[in-house]
Amino acid sequence: MRTIKFLLLAIMTIMSVNNISAKVVGDDVVAELVGQMTADDASIDGKLLQRGASQVASLWQETDGSAEDFVQFVKENYATSTESRRELFDKLSKIYEVLLGTQNQVAIELSLPTILAGPEPTNIDYIMSAFNPYSHLWNDLYENKVAFMTILNFPNYTLAEKNEMGGAWSREEWAYARMGDVFTSRVPAELNKEAAQANADAENYIASYNIMMGHLLDKKGNKLFPSDMVLLSHWNLRDEIKSNYANLPNAREKQEMIYEVMQHIIAGTIPQDVINNASYDWAPYSNRTWKDGVEVTLAAEDTRRYERILAHYKTMVKVDKYEPQSPTGIVRNFEGGMEIAPEEIEALFVNLISSPQVKKVGKLIKKRLGRDLRPYDIWYDGFKSRSTISEDDLTAQTRAKYPTPEAFEADMARMLVDLGFAQNDADFIASKIKVEGARGSGHAWGAVGRWERSLLRTRIGAEGMDYKGYNIAVHEFGHNVEQTIDLYNIDHFMMAGVPNTGFTEALAFVFQKRDLGLLGYDQKIDDNTTLDIFWGLYEIMGVSLVDMKVWQWLYAHPQATAADLRDATIAIAKEVWNKYYQPVLGEKDSPILAVYSHMVNSPMYLPNYPLGHIIEFQLEEHFAKCADKKAFADELMRIYKLGRLTPNHWMQQAVGASISTDPILNAVDRIVK
Repeated sequence: MRTIKFLLLAIMTIMSVNNISAKVVGDDVVAELVGQMTADDASIDGKLLQRGASQVASLWQETDGSAEDFVQFVKENYATSTESRRELFDKLSKIYEVLLGTQNQVAIELSLPTILAGPEPTNIDYIMSAFNPYSHLWNDLYENKVAFMTILNFPNYTLAEKNEMGGAWSREEWAYARMGDVFTSRVPAELNKEAAQANADAENYIASYNIMMGHLLDKKGNKLFPSDMVLLSHWNLRDEIKSNYANLPNAREKQEMIYEVMQHIIAGTIPQDVINNASYDWAPYSNRTWKDGVEVTLAAEDTRRYERILAHYKTMVKVDKYEPQSPTGIVRNFEGGMEIAPEEIEALFVNLISSPQVKKVGKLIKKRLGRDLRPYDIWYDGFKSRSTISEDDLTAQTRAKYPTPEAFEADMARMLVDLGFAQNDADFIASKIKVEGARGSGHAWGAVGRWERSLLRTRIGAEGMDYKGYNIAVHEFGHNVEQTIDLYNIDHFMMAGVPNTGFTEALAFVFQKRDLGLLGYDQKIDDNTTLDIFWGLYEIMGVSLVDMKVWQWLYAHPQATAADLRDATIAIAKEVWNKYYQPVLGEKDSPILAVYSHMVNSPMYLPNYPLGHIIEFQLEEHFAKCADKKAFADELMRIYKLGRLTPNHWMQQAVGASISTDPILNAVDRIVK
């Protein structure tokens, strides 16, 4: 699931946009000032002062003062000694922790009615979930000159500079560099509000996109699913396909029907009124509907899904004109947020999904299933040990064990001890996590201030937590453990977090993979586990490429309508499918890679998942060298205390290698031979 860990980073990179006003302070003014100050004080680092003063000048507006005011500001606020610079850093760190932590708490409280299980949200709940009372905060920090004090003394370094120079930096120097990421631009508050509204609209749309499975009819008019089964798209639909690789009644028919439902969701041909509504029976194959046994005609959902993606895009384009150095949302997402160029991401993905190993594993799956592969077999689940265990039995256990969110929360310390954590560490980490029942599929929402608890939101039914929910909850628990370690155990607040969301997804996957072990089963990380990770990578990389290509298409077609976007998305999904998936899974022109809900509510987030799986595999290879569970937990703690280095430096310090798909390709080659 998506983690809402990166509030700090999001505020820095999304709510901050470059000033496009006429330049008030010229380069000659900066050069003369730097020359004068270094002549007066030989201890001043001229290059550092030049960098800081130049960056302040680039953002200085007429409302901030004249060029003379700028000169006076720099002279009065530049920390000339190591001691004064460190003192300022400590004070600013505390200021930003307080501001960001309280902002996080306000956002949490205002969104509760739309996120947590409970009464249906009303209009006021949706309005306030999109409301951001802090939308003017960063403008205010420019107006009171705190932003300029930060930039002057802790200037920004580019990603290339961080990667080149960071290997020689101390932890303090890294923290100073991360302080330099806080203010790189200025944003109109109106755009903050517009972006928040688009995000809230998309989140609320997806959170209620439930399919009433007990009201689906097959080609013969039969109902195959339990009458009370409600599945959220796409997460629960996908997981239901996975669960039916076990020996269950009508398993193949259920998978085929869900595949049909998914195609209707993508095309917008699903009847609008069957979504989150148990009043109608729906036959996906014929797309006919009935109410109380009488056939009725319902309007299709049409372009509602794509209208929300388009709203994200329109907001991004408005931001673009303020960001000449990062002129598109694509650049800001990858080079700014993920700190990896999109070309590098795409090359990593294509290297795996076009590999000969894919066809070899596909043949193995075909042999195991005893049939030709179908498009939904991208979610083949037969490499997991749980595929041989009845999900009904697992659900009976999890419902008995976790009837409420509080029951799961009470068991977290025990889980951590089972994983190898010392009791005191397990108790501390568990004490910093709160579990809540989610309206949607669930997520992990990280703490920002070191007085908060991270939040684990998970879906728990009236009868307790079913196995699907438990599996997701263990995934989210991994996020929360990361969020706690690299906030409360970090040496500098500005280093809190991980390089990007792929790194928190990696730990979430590490935890999720051990879910049966935490229930008391003998669960081992073996060759089947490697094949499972590999096949999961094959699936999610294609989904991610579709997401990336859709955004490339949007930027190439700025006048596109929602209908244009729908048609383009389906065409892109088919193109990627035909090139990399049809040769293995058959059925030309399947649009299935466009089904993920992240495309609607989390623009360009999807590439974090395969990146997380790649990192996960490299971490697991590293953890395999640990002598016992205690060594595993100790190493996990060491690695996630590295904090927010760039991806390249984090991986080198964590496992001694760069991010690469070669290790898992080599492992799969060994296994299939």
